[in-house]
Amino acid sequence: MDFGKSSWRTFEQGIQKEWLVTNGIGGFASSTIIGANTRRYHGLLVAALKPPVRRHLIIAGIEEHIEANGISYNLYSAETPDNVMKGYLHLHRVTIDPLPLFVYSLKDIFIEKRVCMVYGKNTTVVVYRIINGNGHTKLKLRPLLNFRDHHENSRRSYMDFSQKPRRSGVVVSPASNEVDISIYCNEGVYVREDNCYFMNMDYAVERERGLPSIDDHYIPGYFEVEVKPGEDKYITVIATTEEEIPDTDGSALIEREQKRIKELIDIAGYKDEFARKLTVAADTFIVHRESTGTKTVIAGYPWFTDWGRDTMIAFTGLTLATRRFQDAKEILYTFSKYVKNGLVPNMFPDEGQEPIYNTVDASMWYFEAVNKYIDYTGDFDFIKLNIYEALKEIIKAYRDGTDFNIKMEGDYLISAGDSRSQLTWMDVKVGNWVVTPRHGKAVEINALWYNALKVMSRLAKKYKDEVSLYDDMASKVKESFEKLFWNEEKQCLYDVVIDEVKDDKIRPNQIFAISLSYPVLEGEWARKVVECVWSELYTACGLRSLAVEDGEYIGIYKGDNIKRDGAYHQGTVWAWPIGYFITAYMRVYGHTERSRSIAMRFIEPFKDHLMDGCMGNISEIFDGNEPLVPRGCFAQAWSVAEVLRAYVEDIGIY
Repeated sequence: MDFGKSSWRTFEQGIQKEWLVTNGIGGFASSTIIGANTRRYHGLLVAALKPPVRRHLIIAGIEEHIEANGISYNLYSAETPDNVMKGYLHLHRVTIDPLPLFVYSLKDIFIEKRVCMVYGKNTTVVVYRIINGNGHTKLKLRPLLNFRDHHENSRRSYMDFSQKPRRSGVVVSPASNEVDISIYCNEGVYVREDNCYFMNMDYAVERERGLPSIDDHYIPGYFEVEVKPGEDKYITVIATTEEEIPDTDGSALIEREQKRIKELIDIAGYKDEFARKLTVAADTFIVHRESTGTKTVIAGYPWFTDWGRDTMIAFTGLTLATRRFQDAKEILYTFSKYVKNGLVPNMFPDEGQEPIYNTVDASMWYFEAVNKYIDYTGDFDFIKLNIYEALKEIIKAYRDGTDFNIKMEGDYLISAGDSRSQLTWMDVKVGNWVVTPRHGKAVEINALWYNALKVMSRLAKKYKDEVSLYDDMASKVKESFEKLFWNEEKQCLYDVVIDEVKDDKIRPNQIFAISLSYPVLEGEWARKVVECVWSELYTACGLRSLAVEDGEYIGIYKGDNIKRDGAYHQGTVWAWPIGYFITAYMRVYGHTERSRSIAMRFIEPFKDHLMDGCMGNISEIFDGNEPLVPRGCFAQAWSVAEVLRAYVEDIGIY
């Protein structure tokens, strides 16, 4: 993906696109296309000190200055309350392939800058290439250091760092001595600066979100590199919180990461360019968790960690569609070991902490993940030896009753929660305000319940277990589901039934009744649901969470926390349900050439979106109103996963 000056004619335009590089343990590097940090989460090194969590901003960026023929030029871009540093004016070209390459030019000098992270390490590599002209050139590199939780801001008055020189660099330590920050440069000399700070960096996105937007950073010194006339010189800067820097050859480290990414593309085996790009995007979310010693899934960058519900929904697209079957096994196995009272963790534990189980749907999505794993691998033996007993435990708990008032009622449908709890994916609660009350019998929970029973029937038949038990329950669920949830007036499904009151708000949750492995709704009613969702909720970037005509619809997701949370599920567009919408569409209209052609139209806007927002990735949410501005996490696991899954499973792209 190539970008030129038309993407940053102004500072405001230049900060609209972002890039992301990850390290496989929860750490990342990220900024805007012009290098100006607009979020507290932006930085060249955000380290996961307890992978994949305890993420701390370590290196906010590097100020680059070029001195040529006695004139100094700034290549760095940033905003303060009273100034904008416009280094982007010298930015010539940016390429994401998938690692970012920035090319600057001034007079007769070209400067290339590549950014990479070392996989499995809290280490960022920046390689500069100076293609010098006819004069003497001097490059100054000032690292902007910090040591704070990436959710917070910092002020100079609270900063306390010490530093000591090391060969070809410096080691900087925060007062807590929790980590040492090593900075290495293979060229030039290091010059210490005392009491030097970058003051009042102002983050435009945090400002818009009604959050503190001012941040200070510590500058320990700078690296000064001389470049001779006509010289072509490579300069490697490495920043790390690891005890050792194992390799100081920046170009080799970048080549190694490019090779790893290429191997992932080869394993997935897609010839289609869009599928290959999504395969690369999928890799950003599959990370190692230190507390379990296995793979897990980061729900979204820059602020989410690993969540059970998100992991199960994203599971097929991230691990199966990309043919990462060993990672898939690790994830399924790990979750099976943490099942408690029939519940899959909504949030994994760190050392000394208990898992959080406040979800009704994560356990149900687990069945869909297991079923998809079998579809892709045929590995019934692994499921029988490691997973099957946990699945039986879940079914029994939901049938007999478990935590959070989760229980199968007399009509065989699942009821969950109360007026104070939010257990479904529409789980926003602000203080005592439950924005979208969905306790009781939610439509997607019971579609998932039916699906889970049918998955158990499939497994029980294979393992010669109690097939009739699950078939009989599933049959009763289907009968009750159709009676309770069909809305004759609107020709679609009720969203939730709370104390016998049927909520007729048109939301995307009803689409899962048609699109899971075992649909609870078929035939004419299924087609009516698809038609309703298509006409009332579909947008180019996903499905609205509430129909526009509803009196509670909110079309713009912005403002402070209360305003944003109030809009989160009240009209905001979510990308991930588009995958299940495509599946449902293909089921009710058949896998014909015309249907496939229409389904491709649902996919096409995401090809463009890869060039927008976080380049190469798919955002969490978008405004409900046109022009569907991307919001929320700039890279979301289930958004990428579901677009990829539907693209290859339903449209049949290879």
